[in-house]
Formats: sequence, structure tokens, C-alpha cells
Amino acid sequence: MKLDTARTIVDAAQKKAREMGLKPLAITVLDARGAVRAFIAEDGTSLHRGDVAIGKAYGAISLGIPSRAIGERAEKQAYFVAAISHITGGKMVPVAGGVLIRDASGELLGAIGISGDTSDNDETAACTGIVAAGLVAETG
Repeated sequence: MKLDTARTIVDAAQKKAREMGLKPLAITVLDARGAVRAFIAEDGTSLHRGDVAIGKAYGAISLGIPSRAIGERAEKQAYFVAAISHITGGKMVPVAGGVLIRDASGELLGAIGISGDTSDNDETAACTGIVAAGLVAETG
């Protein structure tokens, strides 16, 4: 994923969050291999809010499914998700707000993770950022 694309996603997600009046957010975009391409933490975010945002996106990239789906799977297969969490060194956060980013052909480009408001609101802002970049959001 190109840096300009990641910035577009972050900027549009942040703009949507401000329009919605959300609490201060941490927003990160990872590429398909899980490397950080862009990250912001708005004024007023708590100390580890960025870690949560990265964990949502990292979990999605790690398993190839959005963090909402990981959370649903955790309810049905707690041991599996616990094992994956152990394998990833505890970096995975299995709640909504980690959205896969795909191009029009379905190729995985990366993931966005947002944390700071409710998980549903985080996910809404994430999807807005992805769409603003002309890409496809996969929420599960």
C-alpha cells in the first residue's frame, strides 16, 4: 500500500470521526504484511489507545478476517482465539474496529484499526476512510 493511500484513509476516517463527534481516536493503517504505513493519535487519547488500534488491524491481517469476525469467533472458539493471541504475542484485539482493505478485484492491501470510541463507531470511521480512498472495506 502506498503511503499516500494510507494517509487518505487516515485523513478521511478522522474527518468522519470529527463529523460524528466521536471521542479522540487512534487510527492506524497497516499494509498486507502487517507493517505500519500511517498512524495518528488525536489529542486526548489515552496512553495505550494506539496499541489497541494497531491490535485491531494486526489481528485482521494475521487471520485474514476483520476484527469483528475474530470477536465473534472468540465467543464460539475461545481456545483457538486464545492460541492465536499467544502466537502473536498478545498483539491481537478481537473487537470491531479492525477492517480489511481490499482493492476492487479483492486483493488484500492491508487493514485499518481504530480505537477510542465504541467499537461500532470506530468501525464506521474506518469504513469511511477506506471508501474515500476508492477501496473496499471488509468488516465481516
